Amino acid sequence: MSKDEKPKLGAPAKTMPYGVAIAWGLVKEPQRGPKRELSIKKIVDSAIAIADEDGIAAVSMSRVAASLGHTAMSLYRYIPSKDDLLLLMQDAVYDLTLPEHADSAGWRDSMKYFVWGTISVFRDHPWISDIPISGAPVTPNTLRIVDWALQGLSGFGLGANFKTGMILLLSNYARACGQLLVDMSRTFQTGKSFGEYTVEDYSQVLKELVSAEQFPNLYPLLLSDSDTSDDSSYQDLDQEFDFGLELILDGIELRLKRIKESIEQG
Repeated sequence: MSKDEKPKLGAPAKTMPYGVAIAWGLVKEPQRGPKRELSIKKIVDSAIAIADEDGIAAVSMSRVAASLGHTAMSLYRYIPSKDDLLLLMQDAVYDLTLPEHADSAGWRDSMKYFVWGTISVFRDHPWISDIPISGAPVTPNTLRIVDWALQGLSGFGLGANFKTGMILLLSNYARACGQLLVDMSRTFQTGKSFGEYTVEDYSQVLKELVSAEQFPNLYPLLLSDSDTSDDSSYQDLDQEFDFGLELILDGIELRLKRIKESIEQG
């Protein structure tokens, strides 16, 4: 196989991105090579380990190959491009362990699991925040999570638009929380925020700039806010996330009750 030649795809994969076809197992791995030392999984796992250690910018086909004791050209026989590799890395870290059942009686718990599962990916693999969203989820693990979450809504007689909107809302919230978690984590690790200010410096400067006369509602919050110079405020983010999630679910629950009442009234 030449360096420009790709493994042949089955008919269903011809119209989809190559990395997606690999994720769905529609591409046969090369059969040649010494003792089959390489595999798609080994390549992806190695790339994830590098990203976890040094960030997504450190991931390259050559570095991944070196970590496995092979040349970059050897990797291209399995995964044709870095973009394909990044897609496979994303799908791999979303291989979450899901409860067997998500029923309507416990729909709130199901949605919480859906959101916190997504946040956990950002916590465990911060580099995921550096990969922009390029479209709707199309890989098996990301779709499996969505399918599981939808199972918890099956008993309400909801339309497709409501279900899609609800999942999109919760997905966006989870991603926003995950992004903030990563950003705050990096701030505490570097000890720098907003140029030359440390987190502690910024908090103090903000208290000096904000007056009760100019910001009557914000000022009391700054005075009562706890010290943000250590990891305790970072850990408190989980409480803030949970508070916001409860508010969102309260709103959804109210809408569900209205839908139920409307159906009962005919």
